[in-house]
Amino acid sequence: MASTSKWAPTERHPEGELHEDLGFFSWDKTRKLFVLRQFHVEGFVNQYIAEVVADAKIVFVTEAIENIPDGWRARETYTFLGPEEFIEQFELAAPGKDFEPYTENRLHRVAPE
Repeated sequence: MASTSKWAPTERHPEGELHEDLGFFSWDKTRKLFVLRQFHVEGFVNQYIAEVVADAKIVFVTEAIENIPDGWRARETYTFLGPEEFIEQFELAAPGKDFEPYTENRLHRVAPE
């Protein structure tokens, strides 16, 4: 799954920001769980494990993050609204802190032209 996010210019980033990442889902037969690995343009590599797999929701929590100070955690939640639409929530937790929302995206399938 490839993802691109664009942020509008701010005082700190007058040209705006562009974020790209590439994610791979897999099934770990030994541990019997889903794994998500994300490779971010900023150099972060997140490895998540699925903590919740329900009919309409999957919650992944990091078990490892490369290139960030120790103690940081991330959580990705996918809530499926139907076969054509889902919400992706990304949250971060600083060392010793609770998760806080970082981004939320609502995605829907676009009909082919």
